[in-house]
Amino acid sequence: MKKQTLLLVLALICIFTTFGQKKTNGTIYNDHPVITVVEDMTKAFVSGDSDKVASYLTDDFKSYNGVGLKTNDKGWDKAAFSSNAKGWFDALDYFTITRSKGAYPDALEYKESNQKDVVWVQTWEDIKGVHKKTGVKVNMPSHRLIVVNKDNKIQTIINYTNQSIFDEIGRSFVNRTNGTIYNHHDNINTVRKLTYAYENGDLDKTMSFYSDDAKFSDINMEFRKSYTKAEITPMWKTFLDEYEIKSIDMIGYPDYLEYEMNEGREVLSWWNYHLIRKSDKKEITVPFHFSDSFNADGKIVSEMAYYSQALLNAK
Repeated sequence: MKKQTLLLVLALICIFTTFGQKKTNGTIYNDHPVITVVEDMTKAFVSGDSDKVASYLTDDFKSYNGVGLKTNDKGWDKAAFSSNAKGWFDALDYFTITRSKGAYPDALEYKESNQKDVVWVQTWEDIKGVHKKTGVKVNMPSHRLIVVNKDNKIQTIINYTNQSIFDEIGRSFVNRTNGTIYNHHDNINTVRKLTYAYENGDLDKTMSFYSDDAKFSDINMEFRKSYTKAEITPMWKTFLDEYEIKSIDMIGYPDYLEYEMNEGREVLSWWNYHLIRKSDKKEITVPFHFSDSFNADGKIVSEMAYYSQALLNAK
């Protein structure tokens, strides 16, 4: 019992010590005049009014990229930042900066003597728009740390945003290739072989061209839902039981796209399925489009099918 009592006392001491180490360092406000200053400046920025933006900034203002890689970043000065407002306004259609859903700014007044003349504002916002030149959609969260002085002037802004969107805009100003398109390739041969195996009712051979972990989707399914190879096989068997395939005819020719980015391998093919529904002997023609993704071993790892379920069910 003595040992257990000692352990309990030590545990309580640790708990009290931990809680005793807490120390306040200021006050957080969700309603404060500096928040109004920041949001008014943001409205001026979105409207492209560079002069009005500048009126909210101190003469020694600096703006920094919080996710930048420069070790000696000198930041943007008042003139550069304010003029950038017109740049954003001119570059984007439907440009908005709004509070993120469920978020609101915080104003922080710290106790330290070197912080007594400033208030820090934290914002969580969504930046949206469409780049006029490239059509790139801008839809990204943004977090900002903003320092406002005792005269209600903004002296520092640190921005944290997704830089990849700006990279995509930059890349889109020039024409760039992303691989090679083939009209003859062994992966095209694979798609033809599996299609004609299915036309002839040879389901085992059809499925042999897919990897064991292949995923199957079609345009009529719930978004992001897919079937496994084990799940799709009996469904394709049911289709063969319900429809007689008179012929499957290729429309045009398949394309095989071998991408440089992410080493993608995709065969796009177009077909007319000429069918007879066995239940009522109705003849039906249904166009199909398939997008088949291949691995490096020449096996199909995912397939997306596009066709009209309404045509199959037509009376």
